[in-house]
Amino acid sequence: MENPLRLLTVHAHPDDEASKGAGTIARYAEEGIEATLVCCTGGEAGEVLNPAMDRPEVHADLAGVRRAELARSVEIIGYARWEMLGYRDSGMPDSEANQDPACFARAPLDEAVGRLVAVIRRDRPQVLVSYGEEQSGYPHPDHIRAHEIAVAAFDAAGDASRFPEAGEPWEPSKLYYTMWSMARIRGLHEAFLARGLESPFDQAWFERPDQDHLITTRIDVTGYYHVRADALRAHATQVDPDSPFWFGLPDEVAATIHPWDDYQLARSRVDIPADGIETDLFAGLRSPVWS
Repeated sequence: MENPLRLLTVHAHPDDEASKGAGTIARYAEEGIEATLVCCTGGEAGEVLNPAMDRPEVHADLAGVRRAELARSVEIIGYARWEMLGYRDSGMPDSEANQDPACFARAPLDEAVGRLVAVIRRDRPQVLVSYGEEQSGYPHPDHIRAHEIAVAAFDAAGDASRFPEAGEPWEPSKLYYTMWSMARIRGLHEAFLARGLESPFDQAWFERPDQDHLITTRIDVTGYYHVRADALRAHATQVDPDSPFWFGLPDEVAATIHPWDDYQLARSRVDIPADGIETDLFAGLRSPVWS
């Protein structure tokens, strides 16, 4: 093919690529579809959440440690390429990290968009994946900015008048947002209770906005749970292997609960059916499969 099918994901920090859509990337990689990961920050402001990694030498080089973790994770998932966009972790609002002029949230928007456009034009993906506009459940400045630059780059990459230094224009066809569905959370919560275990999903989780009505696309990741689990474990500073939240259920049980990655199709330049749940991010770009 002159332009083989490709996709590109835009994530805020190392470990986001593992928790959001890892099974999807692994499934497409097995099919021979290459994916690029763009990681906007180095995760420097993250806490060390695994007691086994809470050591002085880890804290002294947290950015380097997290980069090595990311390298292992993308290998497990099957990304063909990964790029660091080059910004510092912004931390949460009002934190010291959030005041750093080098942080992602304070970077000039056009500068960050231009960096992303250069990667899009180089790798020529038909599909972009990032985060949605509604971030009230976890309003991290870097997640909000990742959404902003992905939307802007989706439009700018094909416009020859924008960022001419960033390469020959390439117009992506579809833009998706990753979704952490309430159906998944309820399913996990009920599985804990059914086994007499304390659920890590307290009432606050169920008070978050339910966005399941926005889901347009559901990728079957049956058989790929181990990819997500192994990629998460690769982020040893961020993911405690004994964490009830991540690993409180046996892998073989968790794998059966909501075995889909959920997405919202935000923009499309190709014709798609008006109803039904899409089961392929490349629907409309090849023979679509619908349920």
